[in-house]
Amino acid sequence: MLNGKTALVTGGTSGIGLATAKLLRSNGARVAVTGREPDGLERARQIIGGDVLTLQTDVLSRDALRKMASDVRQAFGALDILFANAGVAYVTPLATTDEAQYDGLMDTNVKSVFFSVQAIEPVMREGGSIILNTAWLNQVGVPGRAILSASKAAVRSFARTLSAELLGRRIRVNAVSPGLIETPILRGVGQSEHPGQTETQFRDYLAGASKLIPIGRLGQPDEIAAAVLFLASDASSYMLGSEMVVDGGFAEL
Repeated sequence: MLNGKTALVTGGTSGIGLATAKLLRSNGARVAVTGREPDGLERARQIIGGDVLTLQTDVLSRDALRKMASDVRQAFGALDILFANAGVAYVTPLATTDEAQYDGLMDTNVKSVFFSVQAIEPVMREGGSIILNTAWLNQVGVPGRAILSASKAAVRSFARTLSAELLGRRIRVNAVSPGLIETPILRGVGQSEHPGQTETQFRDYLAGASKLIPIGRLGQPDEIAAAVLFLASDASSYMLGSEMVVDGGFAEL
């Protein structure tokens, strides 16, 4: 499906990013992933395959993003697919959230996405595909999620505005909107809501969350990866500025 194409996945060392990088490679793409920690990058290399390009990148640093783009150009010549996936999630109650927590969420989930696209766009071939990772939270109101939800709503908006801006180069920008997915980042959210919980308590938390989802279970990273693969491929050539919701009906029913 992606033979001869090149792809970059930011935040590609765990969860949705890792599953997506693995699927893109198995469908013929040459793949690069970013991460912050050498150990995580090495683990990703072993899981995805030895020919994956691993880039230690701080997405909050514009210099690091420019180096990322330069490294991709040197390795691949040009890029066909960008999955801007890197992000963080934690609860931010109105009464107790401080400025550092606000900045941490907005800088990682919004600022880094914008500047990742800015850095990589000159490296992309005409007709390429950019996929942004938003979330079901951009559609609903959940206590303690004000800043996280706002950050994901901004990313959803980017899919529209950047699509309009990149029309001249025929670069499509779309968004994938995951629901509750069993990933390390979900564990972090659960721990921030219930500090010090045991593994059994965390599993109880997941079981309770599953009851809120119409399909009756949490999603898996591979299910989001499949949606990204579709948006990355020519099969989605008539989609522009759209949001593909993959949430088991959570925000839709």
